[in-house]
Amino acid sequence: MKLQRKRNRLEHFNYKGNYRYFLTICIQKGKEYFKRQEAVNLVLEYLKTSAAVFKGQVLAYCFMPDHLHQLILGNEGFSLLKFVKDFKQKSGYHFRRVFKETLWQKSYYDHVLRQDEDLIRVMRYIFENPVRKGLVCDFRDYPYLGSLVFDRKDLDELEHLEI
Repeated sequence: MKLQRKRNRLEHFNYKGNYRYFLTICIQKGKEYFKRQEAVNLVLEYLKTSAAVFKGQVLAYCFMPDHLHQLILGNEGFSLLKFVKDFKQKSGYHFRRVFKETLWQKSYYDHVLRQDEDLIRVMRYIFENPVRKGLVCDFRDYPYLGSLVFDRKDLDELEHLEI
């Protein structure tokens, strides 16, 4: 009997256009590479590059020791599948060249947010992850989170952000 792997993607959804996505991408075998500043810096550069190329707005990201959370706002020409493929491929390739290790698990987890889901609430959830895991007492003290849209100082007052 052959076991079939459960699909992570929605079956009848093309992941293109003006949608908001909450992503979790895990490191291979749960390794904690993102405890190292140089690993985070390398991967963050490819996140910036992929976001610019595919015109996705990374409203929030948080590098946890063994995974990466992102909140992405797509536009009319945006394709989440192409964005993630490019990001994982390029960051994984360069990570392997520098650190001699495989970075990403094969797949990733996504949640397509409904229009009525509060983006600020999701951003807060992402930013509070290090607090929930006991890494810091206040998310503002965690060095590996931010936004490619908003300045870090603006994240202190999430409720006042204009999205």
